[in-house]
Amino acid sequence: MASRRYELSDFEWSIIEPLLPNKPRGVPRVDDRKVLNGIYWRLRTGSPWADIPERYGPSTTCYNRFVRWRKLGVWDRIFATVSAAYDGDLQMVDSSSIRVHQHAANVKKGVRKTPTPPLEPPLGTDLTPAAWGAREAG
Repeated sequence: MASRRYELSDFEWSIIEPLLPNKPRGVPRVDDRKVLNGIYWRLRTGSPWADIPERYGPSTTCYNRFVRWRKLGVWDRIFATVSAAYDGDLQMVDSSSIRVHQHAANVKKGVRKTPTPPLEPPLGTDLTPAAWGAREAG
């Protein structure tokens, strides 16, 4: 299989292959490497499962294996083993290590904050009826 950008390298596949469950059934299995590349393609792009390219096999197969392997804990073993194999040579960036500019934090686009009215009148305000121009009850 010709390697495309962002697909599993031969080194990564040699690490992952022994970790995958292999229970032969009546129907011949779609190649695990193709299915894994399809799953990674879907996770990387954020596209719906149905949009997985045909070169990775049926989208239902990719989805079913993803869910089945999640329940079996296969993904935990894969991530732990690949991380150990790279031994610190791999670096990842996620949103927990990136700061947003202070003016962009917690504000929706186009929404302005309105000041909340004070709960008590400002200091020095006279609260007697005469100060407000009201007549006293007579």
